[in-house]
Amino acid sequence: MSLRVFIYAVLLALVLPLSAEKVEKPNIIFILADDLGYGDLGCFGQKVIKTPHLDKMAAEGIKFTRHYSGSTVCGPSRSCLLTGMHTGHTYLRGNGSLQIRRDPHDIILPRMLKEAGYKTAMIGKSGLACNSQDAKLPNDKGFDYFFGFTSHTDAHWYFPPYLYRNGEKVEYPKNTKHEGDNYSSELVLEESLKYLEENKEGPFFLHIALQIPHASLIAKEKYKAMYRDKVTEPKTKKPKRVHYTYEPEPKATFAGMVTYMDENVGKVLSKLKELGIDKKTLVIFSSDNGAMSEGGHKRENFNSSGILRGGKRDLYEGGVRVPTIAWWPETIKAGRVSDHISAFWDFAPTCLELAGLPARSEMDGISFVNELVGKKQEKHKYLYWEFHERGGKQAVLWNEWKGVRMNTKKDADSPMELYNLKEDPSEKNNVAAKYPEIISEIKSIMKKSRTKNPIFKIAADEK
Repeated sequence: MSLRVFIYAVLLALVLPLSAEKVEKPNIIFILADDLGYGDLGCFGQKVIKTPHLDKMAAEGIKFTRHYSGSTVCGPSRSCLLTGMHTGHTYLRGNGSLQIRRDPHDIILPRMLKEAGYKTAMIGKSGLACNSQDAKLPNDKGFDYFFGFTSHTDAHWYFPPYLYRNGEKVEYPKNTKHEGDNYSSELVLEESLKYLEENKEGPFFLHIALQIPHASLIAKEKYKAMYRDKVTEPKTKKPKRVHYTYEPEPKATFAGMVTYMDENVGKVLSKLKELGIDKKTLVIFSSDNGAMSEGGHKRENFNSSGILRGGKRDLYEGGVRVPTIAWWPETIKAGRVSDHISAFWDFAPTCLELAGLPARSEMDGISFVNELVGKKQEKHKYLYWEFHERGGKQAVLWNEWKGVRMNTKKDADSPMELYNLKEDPSEKNNVAAKYPEIISEIKSIMKKSRTKNPIFKIAADEK
C-alpha cells in the first residue's frame, strides 16, 4: 500500500463515523378517532363530556387549533393522511366500493417508512378501502401488521362476526353486529398494547384507527351511568329496521363512548411510559372529519362543532377542522397552543423528515416538524378540498379567506360563498359580493389544484 493510499484510508476512517452518525429515529403513533367533532374534547371547549386523558395529553404537548382533515368523510380523508396528497390529487376521493390501488400506484406512508427501517402496523379501521373484503391489501401496501376492519361499513358495528389479522379471518361466532362477547374497541386496544410491548425496540409506525364515536351507539353501563343525570334523553321508539345499533339513551351513550375512548388513549400513553419509550415516541391524536349526526346522535346535543359551522359532509369549518394534539415528552414543549394551519396531507412529509427521508415529489403536504419543536415553520399558500356527495362541493382556505362552492358536479360556474375566518370564524356572513378579486383568486386556485379523476368528476372537467 502506498503512503498516499494509507493516509487516505486513515482519513476516511476518521470522517465516516462523523458523517454516518446514527440519529435515533422516533417511534410514531397516529391515533385517529372516527367522526369526533372539533368541540367534543374538554381541551377544545366541551363542557359536559369528560376527557381527562386527552386534556392532559394536550397540557403536556401541543394543541393544534387550525388542523384540518383530508376530507369531510372517512375514506378520502384517510387516503390524504397516508398519501400526503389532498383530494384534488388522491385517487380515492370519496366513499363507496373503492380502495387504494396496489403498488406501484398510490404509494403510501408505511411503504416509505420501511425504507428507513421502520416496522409498520395498522390496528382498527383500515384507511385503504371503504366497502372491501380485500384482507391482504393492508399488508400488500406496506403494513407489516394489520388487525381490524377492511370494510368501513362493517366498522359501523361494535360486535363484528369477524375481523382480519394479516389477511386471515378471525371469527367471533357469538357476535351479531349489535351484541356479543367480543367488543371490537376492546380488541383494538388489546392488540395495540400488545404491539407496543412486542415492538418496543423500534422504530415503529403504529396507526391506531378507532371506530369511536361512529356510528352505532354502544357503551358499557359504567360509562352511560356517568352521564344520565347530566342529560335529558329524547323519547324514541325502536324502528322496525335498523342499520346502526338502536340505543334508547343516545346522549348518555355518546358521551360515555367519548369518555371510554379517552381512557383508551390514556392507556396507550401509560404503556409507553411503562415501557420506557415515551420520550422517543411522537403521538398524534386527531379525527377523520367533523362531527356527525348519525346512529341516533345529533351533533347539537353536545355542541360538538363548537363555534364552527356544519359538520360531517360539509366543507364549512365544522366539517373539516378537527381536534388535534401532538405529544412527545422532552421534545415538544408542554402546554403549547398552535394556530399553525396544517392538514392531513402534512402528516406523511412530517414522518418522512423524522425518519431521515425526503418527501415525495407528488405530495401536497409540508412537514410540520419545526412547529413541533418550536422552530420557524414553513406555511401553506392555501388548502384545497373537493367532495363528491350531495351535488359536489369544493373549498379553498387562502390566508384567512374561505371559499366554498356547491353543486360542482352539474354547474361549472356555480356561485362561490366567501367567508373571512379572522372576522367570522363561524362562517355566518357570506361576503362574496364585496370581494370579486378574492373570488377570482380562489377560483384560480380551485382550477389548478385538481387533476381529472375518471371516477370523481366535476362539471368543470368538461370545459
